Amino acid sequence: METLITKFALVGLFLVAAAAVLVNAEKTLEKATFAGGCFWCMEPPFERLKGVEKVVSGYTGGTAENPTYETYAQKGHLEAIEITYDPSRVSY
Repeated sequence: METLITKFALVGLFLVAAAAVLVNAEKTLEKATFAGGCFWCMEPPFERLKGVEKVVSGYTGGTAENPTYETYAQKGHLEAIEITYDPSRVSY
C-alpha cells in the first residue's frame, strides 16, 4: 500500500509547471499544476491536505483544442491537475 508521501514523491517526479499567485480579498492563494499519469489517482492525496482550496482535473500540452478523456493522448496531451492552495497553511 502506497503511503501519502510515496504518492507525493511520484507526483513530484512528473512535475510539469508551477505557480501563479492569486490575490483574493481575504488571502493570497497560489496555484500549482502537476501531470503524473492518471489524474483520478492524483486528486485524492491533494484534496486531503489542509490548505488546499481546490483541485481541478484537465489536460496539458498537446495540440487539440478541446481534448476529451477518449482523445487526449492522440494529440499529445497529458492528464494534469491544477491545485489552488493557501501557502500560509501548506507549502509548495
